[in-house]
Amino acid sequence: MKSHEVLTLIEEITRNDGTKYFEISNMVQNGRAELAAQRGLIKEVRILQLNIPRSTSVIEYEKYINENFEMPGEKFDHFEEWTRTDKINKIVKQILAENHIS
Repeated sequence: MKSHEVLTLIEEITRNDGTKYFEISNMVQNGRAELAAQRGLIKEVRILQLNIPRSTSVIEYEKYINENFEMPGEKFDHFEEWTRTDKINKIVKQILAENHIS
């Protein structure tokens, strides 16, 4: 079953190797990332911006995420990084620019 999540925030995730990336997410997924950090599956997650505007870019990314990924339950043993196509990477960069991040 795919997700039907509304994406409302921007977070920065630090992988265990120290590299970082930005994700457009929501409080549920952020909670899962915090749990992943506690379990040592990622190094850290921090919210950079809450309540981002629902731009056409956010809606398009949200549609992509909901069609391709499921939000994990609380009993997970790995952290799934949402993979992106080139087109989706451009959309994420647009969202970050719209919100004055990066």
